[in-house]
Amino acid sequence: MKYNRILLKLSGESLMGNKQYGIDETRLQEYAGQIREAAQAGVQTGIVIGGGNIFRGLSGATKGFDRVKGDQMGMLATVINSLALSSALTLAGQKNRVFTAIRMEPVGELYAKQKAVESLERGEVAILAGGTGNPFFTTDTAAALRGIEIEADAMFKGTRVDGVYTADPEKDPTAVKFRTITFDEVYSRGLKIMDLTATTLCRENNLPVVVFNMDCCGNLKKVIDGENIGTLVHVQSGDVCAVTGHPSAEKRG
Repeated sequence: MKYNRILLKLSGESLMGNKQYGIDETRLQEYAGQIREAAQAGVQTGIVIGGGNIFRGLSGATKGFDRVKGDQMGMLATVINSLALSSALTLAGQKNRVFTAIRMEPVGELYAKQKAVESLERGEVAILAGGTGNPFFTTDTAAALRGIEIEADAMFKGTRVDGVYTADPEKDPTAVKFRTITFDEVYSRGLKIMDLTATTLCRENNLPVVVFNMDCCGNLKKVIDGENIGTLVHVQSGDVCAVTGHPSAEKRG
């Protein structure tokens, strides 16, 4: 197994499934099943979830909301999603614990690295809600920060696309998929994998990012087992990534 501890970043929008708003119960159960499968395989799993299916602070600011208040509303949206995932995991038989970046007991425990790591070491899934607890930071940045803090082997960015492409594959049919790519090349090509703050945090702290399609059942376990179904983003520019052993040059469509 290539990974002992991971930080899984989930998109709030993906939780909508086929709905226009909120949480699709089927998608939630599918996610819970995949996460349980990873945990049962012995992978310590921390999770950060976005809140875009409920409210996005930045888009709220364009509609008249104060930016700080809007971001705080977005943080609460991530807590709602985290509680929903916690409930689904419990129903699936997977022990878990919710930590929040801002104090709101009894909704969740106030996040602290040591408490989260102890939870992971007990075999629980640690759900890290509330973003960073600060406005002006995305949940991608929160995922990068928490991944670094808990000393994860990699951040797994579960999306609705199956990797990183030279262009948006939903708009450009000629887009080519990368099997692996360095953070420097992400910068130079202007690829929008995450916001720049999150990307810089991962690059400077040597936290690899695996981008894959979480909406396809079973993919999380496949990526954990080393199957090349996504894209690995890493620091090293040589032939092999030091963390995972993946070759770095191959591209595929």
